Amino acid sequence: MAAAAPQVDTKRRTYAILIALGLGVVSGLLLHTLGDSAIYGAEQAGKLMTGLFLRLIKMVIAPLVFATLVSGIGKLGDDTLVLRVGGRILLWFIAMSFVSLTIGLLAANILQPGIGFSPPPITDIASLKHPFQPIDFILHIAPTSILDAMARNDILQIVVFSVLFGLALPAAGKAGKIMLNWTEELGHIMLRMTDMVMLLAPMAVFGSVMGSLASGGGAMLLHYGRFLVEFYSTILILWCVLTGLAFLVLGPRIKGLLKELFQPIILGYATASSESVYPLLLEKLENFGVPTRIGGFVLPLGYSFNLDGSILFQSFGAIFIAQAYGITLPWSQQALMVLVMMLSSKGIAGVPRASLVTLVAVLPQFGLPEAGIALILGIDHFLDMARTATNVLGNGYAAAISAKWEGELSDGPTKDVM
Repeated sequence: MAAAAPQVDTKRRTYAILIALGLGVVSGLLLHTLGDSAIYGAEQAGKLMTGLFLRLIKMVIAPLVFATLVSGIGKLGDDTLVLRVGGRILLWFIAMSFVSLTIGLLAANILQPGIGFSPPPITDIASLKHPFQPIDFILHIAPTSILDAMARNDILQIVVFSVLFGLALPAAGKAGKIMLNWTEELGHIMLRMTDMVMLLAPMAVFGSVMGSLASGGGAMLLHYGRFLVEFYSTILILWCVLTGLAFLVLGPRIKGLLKELFQPIILGYATASSESVYPLLLEKLENFGVPTRIGGFVLPLGYSFNLDGSILFQSFGAIFIAQAYGITLPWSQQALMVLVMMLSSKGIAGVPRASLVTLVAVLPQFGLPEAGIALILGIDHFLDMARTATNVLGNGYAAAISAKWEGELSDGPTKDVM
């Protein structure tokens, strides 16, 4: 696996976020009734709490994406079987990423989830209004300096450098293996740092909800409820599409696979962590007939490259923020955004709320204020639960499909050595 997630007390985290959410609702509604001075104070306090959290999140973006991508791609190696299985499944991952992003984009444009929200103020309006130049964008893809790209958190340039770096590792022989081990360890460290930052998530949730409700009053609760319903409906559509595509490969056996995946999906939904599901998911795939050497290769790769729920959230969340601020994105720019997100999403780690990290990095590239993330923080735990369950489903399908393509999908439990 590109990097293992640190062990955390997910139940305690969940309770902390729920308590922060409840306190934020009560405090915000109360402060809304106390007049303009109380509302202003609540808005400033909320801005401080969420701003600190966002800065710390941005701090880990560059090294996290670099380590995750390099270690994931570098592990492909040059073995014939690995290249064949990896090549086929990577094509599947890319196709599913495109499907997920497109569904999120279309759903957000149709449902208009951002209408009616009161977003945090934008500090620099001028920096968000810049015409899109195709030639400049293409030239911008190639970094002139990776250090400069990392300093600016330019996610696309970091992704391009990381992919090329990972592909070049096998050519370095022993030194490449040392560097691969180094990036794996860096990934462990950055995931631990991400987890440390997430300790402040309850504070950010409280500040975001309190500030929003103090400003908008009880009407904001209706907007958040509608947003949750619309996002879950979009996730359900993606489930149907993924299941239909998997049926084209697996046929009637899809029913048995769904029965095996039920428990891992529920666990993923409850913990909001794909990593916590990995051992159980591998076991259930073995019960279905996926060889260990196939499942043990596809799943870790999928945890970096095939997080369908998290990817859908990228496009849905970006359009939501644009609508909340009244920013109109032409379809040409939205299509380009899908392509950029398809690349940048490959650096998403399988840990709770990690998709926020990538979204924060991508937003400024399309003239969208990263401060809009504050609108999502208050309910992101519930969004993350749905995203994680979808990630588990998509990777379970991918492993079974890979085994089918290799002609190694048996009719019952199987274990072997990679």
